[in-house]
Amino acid sequence: MIAWLGWRLVSFVATLLVASLVVFLVMEVLPGDPASVMLGMGARPESLAALRAQMGLDEPLLQRYVFWVARLLVGDFGRSYTYSVPVAELIGQRVLISAPLAILAIGLSTLLAIPLGVHAASRRGRAGDVAVMGVAQIGVSVPNFWLGLLLILCFAVWLPWLPAGGFAGWDKGVWPGLRSLILPAVALALPQAAILARVTRSSVLDVLRADYVRTALAKGVSPRRALWRHAVPNALIPVVTIIGLQFSFLLAGTIIIENVFSLPGLGRLIFQAIAQRDLIVVEDMVVLLAGSVILVNLLVDLVYAVIDPRLAQGEAR
Repeated sequence: MIAWLGWRLVSFVATLLVASLVVFLVMEVLPGDPASVMLGMGARPESLAALRAQMGLDEPLLQRYVFWVARLLVGDFGRSYTYSVPVAELIGQRVLISAPLAILAIGLSTLLAIPLGVHAASRRGRAGDVAVMGVAQIGVSVPNFWLGLLLILCFAVWLPWLPAGGFAGWDKGVWPGLRSLILPAVALALPQAAILARVTRSSVLDVLRADYVRTALAKGVSPRRALWRHAVPNALIPVVTIIGLQFSFLLAGTIIIENVFSLPGLGRLIFQAIAQRDLIVVEDMVVLLAGSVILVNLLVDLVYAVIDPRLAQGEAR
């Protein structure tokens, strides 16, 4: 187990270094001069030269990459040239919105999807299965931004129960902050729940056809007990994989939803930084989000080891 965990940590660090290199090189090959974009086409040459020197764009490529990675390793994310504040401060403010939004969305998705997927699998071919899979197919097909607009129309315009957009702020209390996140969380959760329900159904059906489940049923175990005691726990590994991937997506891919609901989160920060060519913010944010995805995958692997220790033992050997 220790050898397996050590190998995973080495893989985590190596993947993060490769991701940082790819992000840096992609930002370098983008057309246009960031200093010209930030100052405008009518900027004076000496102003452009001063800004390029301030941004470090006049230094060699390799030197800039090494210095950037070295600063990240010590927790120095640099300073935003657009907002004139430390990038760490920007991220700290925005993550207090995006992280609760992602957690709320993945919680709603999981609470809906797993019971529905198990229900559909236990009633394969019957009305319950057809109904759940029909709704799931619609959920997969509906874009989350369109669903978000429908939710605003229903629950903010016709039924003024929830705010249509913006964020009240945690300083005004937990409930006002949560009220601001309910509609975007539902808009994010429902399409993800549809995907997760389909995966859960397929995984449970595969396990229900296993020999040990048929043996348990032949020994007199009730179908309900065989389902929840034997089938569902053994069907969780692919489900946990999808949950981990979905959480990574929800944390890093909420750009559209945060713009629909005017939420000042990480997704909107990336969108604004790209539009303004604020290189240091874009590079730091993309590496941070890439690191969060890799970290979530590491945690998923640890959950694998808890669910089925044979997986970790097999990989270690």
